[in-house]
Amino acid sequence: MLTLPNLLTLSRILAVPLLAALMWWPGWAAGYALAFGLYCLMGITDYFDGYLARAQGTVSKLGVFLDPIADKIMIAAVILILVAARQIVGLHVVAALVILLREIAVSGLREFLAQLSVSVPVSQLAKWKTTLQIIALGALVLAGALPAIAWIKGVGLVSLWFAAGLTLITGWDYLRVGLKHMD
Repeated sequence: MLTLPNLLTLSRILAVPLLAALMWWPGWAAGYALAFGLYCLMGITDYFDGYLARAQGTVSKLGVFLDPIADKIMIAAVILILVAARQIVGLHVVAALVILLREIAVSGLREFLAQLSVSVPVSQLAKWKTTLQIIALGALVLAGALPAIAWIKGVGLVSLWFAAGLTLITGWDYLRVGLKHMD
């Protein structure tokens, strides 16, 4: 069902290759500026696809399926490019890995639980986790556009660690639910 909310979600997925291409060259500040604009637009559509689906009463199984996938694809792609571009280096790579590993683990856990007909709704804390991840990575993309303004990268890295902390907490919450259904 191709409703406006689902089209917004699909647009986020389809925009990821363009986002990655704009960030491919670490020294290209204009590319990072364009990437930041696209990233912000993607973040805004993340909010509005869910809002519109609920407001219009058009929440669909396709949307429920695609929205978290779109988030994970966007987050994972940006993390990988930022690490490859050396925007995330040293110990900060651990925070990025925590985020990536949790996303993979929770996806696998959700798939396992779905086979048992167990639904695990997204918690409010998990929504805040996603928001903080988007802010942290957005700041790091912006830091690539404005490398002379060092505090932007600092904000991005500190936010990345806070996002990693929330990632661990919400990952543990999902794991606790999952463990109740494992032999």
